[in-house]
Amino acid sequence: MFRSVRHMIYDLIEWRSQILSGTLPQDELKELKKKVTAKIDYGNRILDLDLVVRDEDGNILDPEQTSTISLFRAHEIASKQVEERLQEEKSQKQNIDINRQAKFAATPSFALFVNLKNVVCKIGEDAEVLMSLYDPLESKFISENYLVRWSSCGLPKDIDRLHNLRAVFTDLGSKDLKREKISFVCQIVRVGRMELRDNNTRKLTSGLRRPFGVAGNSVQ
Repeated sequence: MFRSVRHMIYDLIEWRSQILSGTLPQDELKELKKKVTAKIDYGNRILDLDLVVRDEDGNILDPEQTSTISLFRAHEIASKQVEERLQEEKSQKQNIDINRQAKFAATPSFALFVNLKNVVCKIGEDAEVLMSLYDPLESKFISENYLVRWSSCGLPKDIDRLHNLRAVFTDLGSKDLKREKISFVCQIVRVGRMELRDNNTRKLTSGLRRPFGVAGNSVQ
């Protein structure tokens, strides 16, 4: 409601500036005043304020100079106009919601949630654990890699992320669901020496990435 009233106030400020400018022709000025009064009556209604009864030119009727019957009829006309405006706004909002739902239904999106508990693999050095989705029939990966750096101590290198290694593979649409088979692949890359048995410190290297292991599981 706040956003609606704010938008209406901005409109009223702009229209007031146009009226005070004195540059509008009489017919446009008359139409603009009708828009202003209609906007005010509509705002009063959604805020549960009193309905102001007006004449055809948008001027407030004086109850001292207007008969009771005329006031009643003018009140009926004003109430009907405001109700029509409310129904129109409601119908437009429903149409927008329906179109949005139809668009979402036409292009569905799914996600796969992954929670890494532990890496039970004796590596002996630091490692990188990469998880991704793979189509074995087309022999290609269909997602980006979720990377976790694992230390030689058997814990995540970022210890603050312990028990919080979670990832969501998003934007899996209807095309992916139609795939005959999808596999969840986990690759382990060892990071360290050229050879695990290399104990010669003069030949010792570090930071080299070597494939160590791979595992897969069908998710579809």
